[in-house]
Amino acid sequence: MTMPDVLKDLRIPLIGSPLFIISTPELVLAQCKAGVVGSFPALNAREKDGQSLDEWLTRIKDDLARHNDANPDRPAAPFAVNQIVHKSNTRLERDVELCVKHKVPVWITSLGAQKWVYDAAHSCGAIVLHDVINDRFAHKAIEKGADGLIAVAAGAGGHAGAQSPLALIQEIRAWFDGPLFLSGAIGRGDSILAAQAMGADGGYAGSMFIATEEANAVDRYKEMITENSASDIVYSDLFTGVWGNYLKPSIAAAGMDPDALERSDPSKMSFAEDRQKPKSWKEIWGSGQGIGAVNQIVPVAELVDRLEREYIAAQERLLGTLGRA
Repeated sequence: MTMPDVLKDLRIPLIGSPLFIISTPELVLAQCKAGVVGSFPALNAREKDGQSLDEWLTRIKDDLARHNDANPDRPAAPFAVNQIVHKSNTRLERDVELCVKHKVPVWITSLGAQKWVYDAAHSCGAIVLHDVINDRFAHKAIEKGADGLIAVAAGAGGHAGAQSPLALIQEIRAWFDGPLFLSGAIGRGDSILAAQAMGADGGYAGSMFIATEEANAVDRYKEMITENSASDIVYSDLFTGVWGNYLKPSIAAAGMDPDALERSDPSKMSFAEDRQKPKSWKEIWGSGQGIGAVNQIVPVAELVDRLEREYIAAQERLLGTLGRA
């Protein structure tokens, strides 16, 4: 399997997934300085709130440069920007131009594979990882120029697929030997090693980072992550038009029955900055099935320390098992 240089020297093979609203420069910088890829959706820099993607990128680059100058023996991991390649994203072309201007090293594309986006990324030396929920979409993304893939399997937070990670990784690896990361219920270092054992290059996780001090989430959301487990997650396409996983208690708090949700109206799917949602949906929160491993709110650095310990322990445990075989 071929890994690009930009992803070879991570502390542990993990990408922190881009979280809508939650991923801001504070979280991204903490993730990168801790040694894992930090990422954010370009749309999180919400212009109507006086925030600028140009300013965010400048801040992240400058801060990481200062960190690396001060820590030459342990430089930060690269950062990534997520682009929603969907017709409702009216900012896409401008956001792509800004990512080229700032030479963002890793791009993550979602909800559409477009050659011109990949060409733009390659023009500034970036690599592109495209998230997919099945093998058919994986083929399309690579054919159009993506460098690598994120296999979004069952149990992933946010917009998630329904296929077993075993099946999804197996089918993609049958023909693709480039960068491949697995998303789906990753909450421990053991899970990252399991992803590699299946054939992926590493893990891709977001839900556990919600319960960190740097995450831009309200306290109740963070607490709900620590209080619940896989059985408290519901899979629905009602809230965005795309299938995803959500915390049942947040749905119930909005006055709906999480076990009897309606289907979405596909014509109303939108990722535009000014999209309208019922007020009752304001605090319906996404989460993956891996949150059973998250039981306290901690700084990102502490979380990554735990993941590294678990990852190393899992390696040693596996080697011991193989040695006894």
